[in-house]
Amino acid sequence: MALAELGVVVLDCPDPRALAGFYAGVLGGTVEGESEDGRWVDLKLPGGSALAFQQAPGYVAPTWPAPDASQQFHLDLVVEDLDAAEKGVLELGAKPLDAEDRSRTWRVYADPAGHPFCLCAC
Repeated sequence: MALAELGVVVLDCPDPRALAGFYAGVLGGTVEGESEDGRWVDLKLPGGSALAFQQAPGYVAPTWPAPDASQQFHLDLVVEDLDAAEKGVLELGAKPLDAEDRSRTWRVYADPAGHPFCLCAC
């Protein structure tokens, strides 16, 4: 029996509304639940899942790859067409981290706040 149920994955960042907008462009959904002080924003995703974004003073983006430091986590986003998805995330402000090898079924990018994420072919 589980002791808990996953509520939401929260990403620290310098600008919660901007990062929520980036992921809304990538994953769909609606940006809502912004706190009065703007330090917290929820993104409700299609299907009922959610991501949240929390302002972190002094935020430092993870480095990738970093053999001497941990990236903590990354998101794997499943897509039907890697090339089309890549074009879309780059237009939304992502930066490629490891996307040169076109023979692989995954490519690595950073969101505008520097969090690594992968686009993975389904």
